[in-house]
Amino acid sequence: MANIFSNIPSELPNEIFEDIITTEKLRVERIVSKGQISPDTGWYDQSENEWVIVLSGYGVIEFIDGVKVTLKQGDYLNIKAHEKHRVIETSSDEMTVWLAIFY
Repeated sequence: MANIFSNIPSELPNEIFEDIITTEKLRVERIVSKGQISPDTGWYDQSENEWVIVLSGYGVIEFIDGVKVTLKQGDYLNIKAHEKHRVIETSSDEMTVWLAIFY
């Protein structure tokens, strides 16, 4: 047994990406942010669909068409494969814990 909120450092100079489950057709990832945003290298353009939920904190996702979605605790979103997006804001006052399921 494990807890999704365990092993989170008190200081977070870099975002944490941690695979929880990986199979041939599914990947579950915990992401922990505190003020981090997507890299300046551009948009995420993933070959997998991604279902993401915010468990604590908040994050703002921007899509290439300019649509911005703010996800707060309990909010979830399905992002289709190759739907270009990026994270433009996360809480700087508290940890944002995301759970992402790639399928």
